[in-house]
Amino acid sequence: MALSLTATACVAILLYVVWLVFRDYVTRSPLDNVPGPPSSSFILGNIPELVGRQSWKQWQVYVDIYGPVFKIHGMLGGRMLHVYDPKALHSILIKDVELYPKTLAPTTDMHMLLGPGLLTTEGAQNRKQRKLLNPLRDAIERRVGNNGATIDVNGWMARTTLEMLGQAGLGYSFDNFEEDSTDAYGESLKTFLHYSFLIPKIANFVSESTLRKIARVVPHPDIKRMMEISDTMAQRSIEIINEKKAALLKGDDSLVHQIGEGKDIMSLLLKANMAASEAERHTDEELIAQMSTLILGGMDTTSNALSRVFHLLAGKPEVQDKLRAEIIEACNGESLSHDDLIKLPFLDAVCRETLRLYAPVEFTSREVAQDAKLPLLSPIRGMDGTMMSEIVVPRGTIIVLNYTGSNSNRQLWGDDAGEWKPERWLGRLPPALDDARVPGVYSNLMTFSGGGRSCIGFKFSQLEMKVLMVVLLSAFKFELTEKPIAWNSSAVTYPTTGEENTRPEMFLKVSRVVRAI
Repeated sequence: MALSLTATACVAILLYVVWLVFRDYVTRSPLDNVPGPPSSSFILGNIPELVGRQSWKQWQVYVDIYGPVFKIHGMLGGRMLHVYDPKALHSILIKDVELYPKTLAPTTDMHMLLGPGLLTTEGAQNRKQRKLLNPLRDAIERRVGNNGATIDVNGWMARTTLEMLGQAGLGYSFDNFEEDSTDAYGESLKTFLHYSFLIPKIANFVSESTLRKIARVVPHPDIKRMMEISDTMAQRSIEIINEKKAALLKGDDSLVHQIGEGKDIMSLLLKANMAASEAERHTDEELIAQMSTLILGGMDTTSNALSRVFHLLAGKPEVQDKLRAEIIEACNGESLSHDDLIKLPFLDAVCRETLRLYAPVEFTSREVAQDAKLPLLSPIRGMDGTMMSEIVVPRGTIIVLNYTGSNSNRQLWGDDAGEWKPERWLGRLPPALDDARVPGVYSNLMTFSGGGRSCIGFKFSQLEMKVLMVVLLSAFKFELTEKPIAWNSSAVTYPTTGEENTRPEMFLKVSRVVRAI
């Protein structure tokens, strides 16, 4: 009898597992009527061709064929939905946001971090950033000499954005630009995102402590390096927080002598936290997590956006010369104020166009919390021939939001939407954009997302880019070399020397210009 019960239980479990594996193959879904590419793998669906380093090429092929909305085959017969229709984006990110939570990524309350200080656009902030970048310009001048030299521009952009975020966000200096690398904490932050993909989806099913125990015994060098990076970040975060706590307890006079003068985000956060009630007070562990999240969220995105700008300008010397002439004329031998900086039309156009066509973060995802109807601005023709102005999306469906697709949508931006043309921002934008009401927080673009989970630091990022471009373009000329530059899909797009190389880097020839500010 016992054996019979055991056998029955085993059969039941086996049948349940088989059902879980094959249920999506045998059940119907409203998404079956949505067109899309055929599945390339019985087990993995379309996933293999859409997640590699050069997957941006395949995404573009599918976008050209199927347009703003199409179905993707997920694992084990699951259906996913690709979207960049503006009305659908508005529903997902703003109007019906509670139906589309971002459950596939860790949720962090970034809003609490950004009080006064980081996003200020006063002239004083601009002057501080310019002063901060003087050592960078001097360091590059020493390396290029009088005849110019080939340098890793991507590496310098990463160092610079890390330092700017460190001083504004943490009141901490990672880099004096004298040595060839930052300190251990800075190096860990720079390499974190390139190793973090190694943490598997098991993180959704086991506790953090268990996952760390598993990771520590896996005999893989990359996993071991990932854990070393994590440990270094945690240890240095604790030290920085303790140093700031000690300064706070000594009073404002002590804070004035620190790098952020007590106005950096971490000092403000710690001060508010110490004054909060015990119930509302955050633990040191939470503060540490917020610290690294703040830096990581702004470093790779801005540094790679800047790398893309200099890559494009190196390939279009006439555009680079025009931009440099605007900068030098505006400076007239002196530093630009913030108000004058943001008024430079061609500088603004180059930044906007680069962020339009080459968003550092190309995609995000949402998971449908309950059965919903997703409205479309442009109806699509279903597999059965009917026109659909809305799509029924079942609970649990993963929706992939394509920011780059929205930014280069020919229906909105015109037939030249795939071309990098900064001058498009110097005239009137296409009227179709007014009707579409793209829900992005920045200039009809989805580069910084939209709604309550949009990039809260986008103004700071723009200011960083413009300040750095003014400092470097007024002093240096950037040219392409014989070393090929390939751009790779990842959490943040990044350059390498050719498609086979995995190290983030971008070599350009850099030489002094005759006149500098």
